[in-house]
Amino acid sequence: MTTYISIIVSVNMVKDSIGVIVGKTGTLEFKFLVSESTAVERGEYIKIWHETDGWVLAQVVSLISSSDNFSFEEAKNGKLPDRNEENIIGDVTVIGSRNKTGLLRAPTIPFSPGDKIYKADNKLICSVLGLYGKDMYIGLLDGTGIPVNLSVNSLVQKHCSILAKTGSGKSYTASVLLEELLDNKIPLLIIDPHSEYSSLKKEGSIDSESQKKYQISSKGYGSKIKVYTPANKAINQDADEVFRINGMNLSVRDIISIFPDNSTNTHVGILYEAVQKVRAEMESYSLDDVIFEVANNESKARWNVVNYLEEIRDTEILSPNPTSIEGLIEKGKASIIDFKGVPPNIQGMLVSHLCTSLFEARKLNKIPPMMLVIEEAHNFAPERGFSKTPSSEILRTIASEGRKFGLGLMVISQRPARIDKNILSQCGTQIIMKVTNPNDLKSISKGLEGVTSYVEEELKRLPPGIAMLVSNEVERPILIDVRTRKTKHGGESVDVVETNKKYKSTNINKVEQSPSSSEETVANPPPKRRPTRKSEKSNKGILKKFFGANK
Repeated sequence: MTTYISIIVSVNMVKDSIGVIVGKTGTLEFKFLVSESTAVERGEYIKIWHETDGWVLAQVVSLISSSDNFSFEEAKNGKLPDRNEENIIGDVTVIGSRNKTGLLRAPTIPFSPGDKIYKADNKLICSVLGLYGKDMYIGLLDGTGIPVNLSVNSLVQKHCSILAKTGSGKSYTASVLLEELLDNKIPLLIIDPHSEYSSLKKEGSIDSESQKKYQISSKGYGSKIKVYTPANKAINQDADEVFRINGMNLSVRDIISIFPDNSTNTHVGILYEAVQKVRAEMESYSLDDVIFEVANNESKARWNVVNYLEEIRDTEILSPNPTSIEGLIEKGKASIIDFKGVPPNIQGMLVSHLCTSLFEARKLNKIPPMMLVIEEAHNFAPERGFSKTPSSEILRTIASEGRKFGLGLMVISQRPARIDKNILSQCGTQIIMKVTNPNDLKSISKGLEGVTSYVEEELKRLPPGIAMLVSNEVERPILIDVRTRKTKHGGESVDVVETNKKYKSTNINKVEQSPSSSEETVANPPPKRRPTRKSEKSNKGILKKFFGANK
């Protein structure tokens, strides 16, 4: 068991210092006795003069109260007098100092008991931690007024993850980064499952205290943002445009990507046979043509396949005039794919399609270097064993190879344990807010570099607005006070009580009676498939059954 050894020091002896080193010392850690007249906090940065390395930066990682109090001479002689005065002992981790070539190094010779401890100045903190001269201002080093900046190149090329439990501010923090990327004219494609990011269009309301603290002013990015909806615009009226993918000449692989996990080899076989027949007879075909051919199959399993295909058709996401990737990605602008009203299985297919198209377009230099942002990433790139999605494989590919082509990836999630670890491990910048779930904490400590048991304990206690930054650019994990958003926050939780007070219920009896199914069929008949097959006459019964009486 280690004995805590302290030194009695007169006021004149410490003067400007905040304490002195005590007990056993090393090159990477030591303990110090806090001066009675000084307030020291856990996490505070301190400095110590070293005989060969000059000023060395260190950090207080814990503080304890000790009743042991004995002099340096007594400690050196092994005597332990019986005293009862209370002292504060600090545990310190040494960070190091920069040598003449700019490299960070820890001392090779231990510190000496009795060496004075001082509060670190901002210049030394910035120099040692590497907080100088970057493009993206994301907040302040916690407990200081030092701005924390990141490099746009590093963030985009080496990917980024933002992880936190629900309600800890992950979407808010993500929006701060997106504001900075837009200010640096980086094109963005944002996958938005919960309609949180369209508020980037609107100017925020910043109080005078925050303006002064963070040195920012409110701003909106309305002219730089376009919101797309894969659903009907009647469902998502805030969207600027509809998003559609190519619905012509779909391959078996394209269609299978939308199938549910419980589809069988029989289903795939039926689909494959139908697509092959359609291809043989038609130069250009639609999903309706494939449905028609599937309905002609003799297998009883064909009805499940028809059901799947009709579900896809009814979403209206397929079109002969699809949204172009080149139109989505423009320099200095952001395109938001708002999934409001889109079924989960269709969301996965769309993300797979979009990511594949982006990757191929970027490899061919058809679009500028950009950042792909995936909110609720655990739904689109789940860890193996949790679930299976069509988008997992392409997201793994982008995480491992995207940096070669200037395609950056930002993954945002409230469940770190459920994200594919291959993707998380490729993120050179991690911004982590409060996490308490044991599985998520274990996942973070295993999958991310620089996360120690001390860091893991810190993550459990982080207050709102404070995040831990783990980055290749910063020498060790640091806590940042995330700056206020310039734009309006769009991810606030619903106030259940107030919303219920204002909620207006709809009386079902007042709803206008909808037309009968037969009238609706006559008024809006489904598109007729072109008569190209010799078997047209024999299939009239099937067509009538599945596509309406007017076929």
